Amino acid sequence: MAQGMLQRWTTPRVALDKTSVRLLTFASFALPILVWCLVSYVPHIWHPKVEITDPGGVSYFREGTLVDRAVFEIELEKKLKADPDAPAETLPQGVPANPVYLPAPHEVVTAFYTAFTTPPKRSNEPWLHESLWHSIQIIAWGFFWAMFFGIPLGVMAGTYAAASQLIEPFTEFFRYLPAPAFGALAVAILGIYDAPKIAIIFIGTFFQMVLIVAATTRKLNIALVEASLTLGCKGARMIRRVILPGILPDLYRDMRILLGWAWTYLIVAELIGTSSGITWFITQQARYKNFDNVFAAILIIGLIGLITDMILARLGKRLFPWHTGK
Repeated sequence: MAQGMLQRWTTPRVALDKTSVRLLTFASFALPILVWCLVSYVPHIWHPKVEITDPGGVSYFREGTLVDRAVFEIELEKKLKADPDAPAETLPQGVPANPVYLPAPHEVVTAFYTAFTTPPKRSNEPWLHESLWHSIQIIAWGFFWAMFFGIPLGVMAGTYAAASQLIEPFTEFFRYLPAPAFGALAVAILGIYDAPKIAIIFIGTFFQMVLIVAATTRKLNIALVEASLTLGCKGARMIRRVILPGILPDLYRDMRILLGWAWTYLIVAELIGTSSGITWFITQQARYKNFDNVFAAILIIGLIGLITDMILARLGKRLFPWHTGK
């Protein structure tokens, strides 16, 4: 059985059975977590720091602090040279440890809970759930306006050659310009609050969206377009009755992919103007050296994106059952 499963895995373009899908999906998450656990819990793999358990008379050592292993060994050697017969309990003591920026998995799991239950250090600062909700609104508005303008332009460019020549050359040029580069300009025009952040999400997705939607529109079977023209269906009516229904399943898939791109611009967008949202929480926790909270917040972003995509994928199967072959 194992040999047959391995053969299916190594054969190009062969559909996997349900057991293989579940096993490989589990492994895709389990393997990185396993590496993280090995690095965190096995001392001989990578522990470049030493956590001081007993300063042993060294003036700048404090119990619980982290020092480089080389520094610890130098101080230990100095102590032994000064007094070769010194008892072990008078020497500096420590245990192997990783840097503060690499918390162990159990610390991050704990932070998932404490980050939501621990009040902010200042009374005027938002809680984590409030920061998350603010970030979700930024994403939603930026992506909404990108779809509002990008989908119609993309459909037009994919349907009419004249519209393609008018829209796509400039769009091709503009999509190579990094969205964060417009941060200062967005603040100057739109102010320091949420508008420039929404603008960065818009810029980061709109121009890509136009080109992707245009390419998806061109994939529609030309016979459908020719048949509609033969039957007298032209212009806006053809787009509404033939083009859009024909590309809708692929268009839905494109929006799912582009929504993931929008999330990648979130951190940069929220650094523009006033600090806000989940980015503010991450930068604050990094400033306080609470890197377990930093990891937890980053993983929360990933989980929100993954869960959203899974929900949209399941919804797509219900909306377009003919497209999935069911």
